[in-house]
Amino acid sequence: MRYLRIVLAAVALAWAGAEGVHAQAPSATSAAAPLGIGQTFTLESQALGEKRRINVYLPTAYTDSATVRLPVLYMPDGGIAEDFLHVAGLMQVLTGNGTMRPFILVGIENTQRRRDLTGPTTVAEDKKIAPKVGGSAAYRQFIREELMPQVKQRYRTTAETAIVGESLAGLFVVETLVLEPKLFNTYIAFDPSLWWNNGQLAAQGIKLVGAAGRPATTVYLATSSQGELKTTRQLVEAGGTEVARTGAWHYEPMPEETHATIYHPAALRAFRAVFKPQAKGKR
Repeated sequence: MRYLRIVLAAVALAWAGAEGVHAQAPSATSAAAPLGIGQTFTLESQALGEKRRINVYLPTAYTDSATVRLPVLYMPDGGIAEDFLHVAGLMQVLTGNGTMRPFILVGIENTQRRRDLTGPTTVAEDKKIAPKVGGSAAYRQFIREELMPQVKQRYRTTAETAIVGESLAGLFVVETLVLEPKLFNTYIAFDPSLWWNNGQLAAQGIKLVGAAGRPATTVYLATSSQGELKTTRQLVEAGGTEVARTGAWHYEPMPEETHATIYHPAALRAFRAVFKPQAKGKR
């Protein structure tokens, strides 16, 4: 009986101690802190006459090494409230599962989007979309002469560059392909607004993209059910000489998507197609 009383007393003390621990245990949470996925910096632009914010995503292949150099993907519409987050996340997934080579992503945050991403126009309705349009040449100068050198200075990069954009940003991508094909190695555009200026850029591109002597480029174009299907297809067909020579032009009609939904699924297909890892043993 004495032994039983001792056991019961020990159990009671243990239970009381456990209750005390649960009653007095402090909260295990901490104060919330900002969650960062990359880096950001500002750049005073002489070409644009204003300060521009640049957002940068660095893949694990870069941050885990002190020496590795990576190609760079430039992206208009690259603000945190624009397309930067979903494109950076897509790149993280694709590099993680081995279906895309790692790239540094450089997002250019907008100030006056319709000014920067459009070329000149003679169409009155085009001019109504913003107080000022037709600034693409200055925007391209900013990228070429100010942003690209700054990125090369700040990060370990290779000579390979690419650009991706949708809608008016896609128009800018195609315009750069037509007018300055040496600026990037790869041009990716989704639902480019080729209606701009009554389609004059597309008409000019159809004449130029297949011309002899132009630098070899990789091009990926995609259109939704609301995109400029006929014009985009004509542009791709005009690049037939290069397609036959390099196989580096891709066209993806995506009738299941709308102009509002095309970016993410098209980017998934595009990155897998044009940035796929090289087979082992090849360089």
